[in-house]
Amino acid sequence: MTYQSINPNDGKLLKSFEHMSAAQLDHALATAETCFQTWKHKRHAERAVVLHKAASLLRAHVDDFARLATLEMGKRISEARAEVQFSADILAYYAEHGEAFLAPAELHPRHGHAHIESSPTGALFCVEPWNFPYYQLARVAGPQLMAGNVLVVKHAGCLPQCAMAFEKLLLDAGAPAGAYTNLRISYEQSDRVIDDPRIRGVALTGSVAAGRKVAARAGQALKKSTMELGGSDAFIVLDDADLDRAIPWAVWGRMYNAGQTCCAAKRFIVQEAVADQFLARFQAALAALVPGDPMLEATTHGPLSTEAALVQLLAQVDAAVKGGARVLMGGQRMARAGVFMQATILTDIEPGNPAYRDEFFGPVASFYRVKTEDEAIALANDSDFGLGGSVWTRDDARGQRVASRVDTGMMFVNNLDWADAALPFGGVKHSGYGRELGAMGIQEFVNKKLVRTGHIAAPV
Repeated sequence: MTYQSINPNDGKLLKSFEHMSAAQLDHALATAETCFQTWKHKRHAERAVVLHKAASLLRAHVDDFARLATLEMGKRISEARAEVQFSADILAYYAEHGEAFLAPAELHPRHGHAHIESSPTGALFCVEPWNFPYYQLARVAGPQLMAGNVLVVKHAGCLPQCAMAFEKLLLDAGAPAGAYTNLRISYEQSDRVIDDPRIRGVALTGSVAAGRKVAARAGQALKKSTMELGGSDAFIVLDDADLDRAIPWAVWGRMYNAGQTCCAAKRFIVQEAVADQFLARFQAALAALVPGDPMLEATTHGPLSTEAALVQLLAQVDAAVKGGARVLMGGQRMARAGVFMQATILTDIEPGNPAYRDEFFGPVASFYRVKTEDEAIALANDSDFGLGGSVWTRDDARGQRVASRVDTGMMFVNNLDWADAALPFGGVKHSGYGRELGAMGIQEFVNKKLVRTGHIAAPV
């Protein structure tokens, strides 16, 4: 793979970067291991100083970080600013709460005393995707640095400048060399990193194919891993839904980040009683979006991240149509410079169609009509993925009942607001395993050691 910044808005090459050499990679791993031997002994308060400072620097330079994300992966500038702010919130959240999350937990055996204490694991290898250049990094760096681990990170090849900026951020915040290291490495070098005995855990956010490969490699080395592998989230609209509330969330849920979000609304499952009304309003709202330069505030429909992403999405739409699906709107590349895809709605998708199973990572919505609540739940669960989902109804109790029956890691009732550092993020089935963020996220790569004390007589 190559490390290149290409502006998705116009296709122009901004910068290229070389891979690390074998010697440079070995030096990076050695530095991380050396750092861990001291970082793990730092008090939580000392680690918190670094994270608080990094959060402050992000907030002080929101526009600089945001502009870089917009240049490298086409994120609309308002969304990029929000991502930078959220990343700062995550770092500050763990600086404030990390020590309490890792405090010893008292146990109550029949004899003597016992507690669980938490200790860091070591150097972690993190493989992160392009769709959220800073948030993906913050949600591993915040908890794991606070826990006393150190990180070596392979970010996506299409946004090397964002990756470098985040590494510099932590160094500027006072993190010692080796606490957080950006690696520009090949897939073959990634295998070497996973195999290296200095690496004690692996975290990946990416595709199912990447997850299978990396998880298998980590398993062979008997190393703990977490996997966040995308989703095909259901947006369930029940017959008593408030469409004035649901439609704006439907548009945001499908089109946020140009549709390139793991937990985006992707499968719109609507009860027959409101299906025609929902579909007409949803289509009109998508048609009203304004494509353009993502640097401009007036733009409401930005480009995809890369030419390869657009080509793949177009191929998926073609396969869906060949399988019997109907394109209600869109389905084509926009006639303009850059990598822009029309907002698209697919209908008439039967179980044998590849679109029934695939994840569409872009502005393509799949629409399904159902007659009953039970049918909606069954369709939502008939998926290889299980990351998130939402249900829309005027009856909160009904919404919670439906949410409890959908097999995902996250469900939202009358909202899609997952952007909170206190909320755990992760899924089941092909969406992966493990959790990031919240109190759960900091626990994934710590040793939970049992310590039992007391003068207890030996058995006879």
